Amino acid sequence: MRYGLWYWPEIQGRGEFIRLPLEAAGIAYVECGRVEGADALIANMAQHADAHGPFAPPYLEMDGMVIAQVANILQFLGDHHQVGATSIADRLWLNQLQLTIADMVTEVHNVHHPLDVSLTYEAQKDAARSVAKAFREQRLPKFLGHFERAAQGGMGEWLLDHHWTYVDTSLFQLVEGLRYMFPKRMAAIESDYPGVIRIHDLVADLPGIRAYLKSDRRLPFNQDGIFRHYPELDAA
Repeated sequence: MRYGLWYWPEIQGRGEFIRLPLEAAGIAYVECGRVEGADALIANMAQHADAHGPFAPPYLEMDGMVIAQVANILQFLGDHHQVGATSIADRLWLNQLQLTIADMVTEVHNVHHPLDVSLTYEAQKDAARSVAKAFREQRLPKFLGHFERAAQGGMGEWLLDHHWTYVDTSLFQLVEGLRYMFPKRMAAIESDYPGVIRIHDLVADLPGIRAYLKSDRRLPFNQDGIFRHYPELDAA
């Protein structure tokens, strides 16, 4: 089976949390938005609107079925491609961590769009400065501290003993995005979270990820995605 991954073609965005485990596990997929374009994505969403359709991308399409929401997609992949957990307790715990990552991603986006997502960053820059300071000093350590405790709580190097899961790849993306968005702040505090950085480095060394990062399938971070670098919002 080859999955159709639908997402906006110009950015990593939330779609990157889906691409990473697909690439790491060698699961076949087609990047439909990049192949067919943004207009095709909008048209495809409209086709599914009346039958369990997605609210927004990313979503997976296969055999007439659509799966949306990052954590939902990842739990499906975990269950069907051995990149998740087997016990119900571990499955729920991984989903819990992934949903917490989703909470953090929402707060990351709100740093540069604190007033209105329909406004440009420039139209809300003053508010963004205030929100960014609070995020850097309070929310960022709180989230990373939670993931650090999870990283240190297992029996092996990964979150779940001796094998990687989709949450490990999501932590990799989280670190990559935060390093891009807040290079000064991350350089100052990374040493406080050795378990999170250990998992990031282990994911980066997976053969499928190494190949992906060297390919043109891995788009660079930019000022249209979730993680955006504005120097005035960063500080150690």
